[in-house]
Amino acid sequence: MCAGHAPSLIDVDDLGFAFVLGDGQLSTPEEVAAAEKAAASCPERAITVGENA
Repeated sequence: MCAGHAPSLIDVDDLGFAFVLGDGQLSTPEEVAAAEKAAASCPERAITVGENA
């Protein structure tokens, strides 16, 4: 669910747990928008987007 909105930022392991790819820094407005959409769709609320989230 979450990873599908930001596949260049978030991946899912073999057990179904999502994890951040890279260092988690969002470099472009498109990355910010994708991360915010992923966070909004995450049923576990495991993703946050912010200055120092």
